[in-house]
Amino acid sequence: MTISERIDSDLKDAMRAKDAGKLSVLRMLKSAIKYAAIEKSGAEGQLDDAEATQVIRKQVKQRQDSIESFEKGGRAELATKEKEELAILSAYLPQAMSGEELATAVREAIAEVGATSRAQMGVVMKSLQGRLAGRADGKSLSQEVQRQLG
Repeated sequence: MTISERIDSDLKDAMRAKDAGKLSVLRMLKSAIKYAAIEKSGAEGQLDDAEATQVIRKQVKQRQDSIESFEKGGRAELATKEKEELAILSAYLPQAMSGEELATAVREAIAEVGATSRAQMGVVMKSLQGRLAGRADGKSLSQEVQRQLG
């Protein structure tokens, strides 16, 4: 079952359960995926799972940024709403790597490309992003690469 099919199925379940919060998030997500598909290849376009995952990651990142902004602004009720949406969206992402798994993957990539300084960080990042395919966000990946190369 593709991610899009899973979202459609969960959307129907949320309608049957009259879960307005989940329904709203899933409609927004379906719309974002459809918009990305249209942007990519026209009205009849479809996204594969990797591309759909990228759209979901973008939505998750937006929620994380909103939560941070709302908490800084003292708007706890809005931050809570965004956290609920974030939890729903996160269910559609691949299982995230633990810190230890991430450190091991970075160590292997550094050895594989032969990087010895921060100047070669881009080569290591490129190697990792292809290999990890959405299991780690760019920020934590970058921090770990910097830490090990620094």
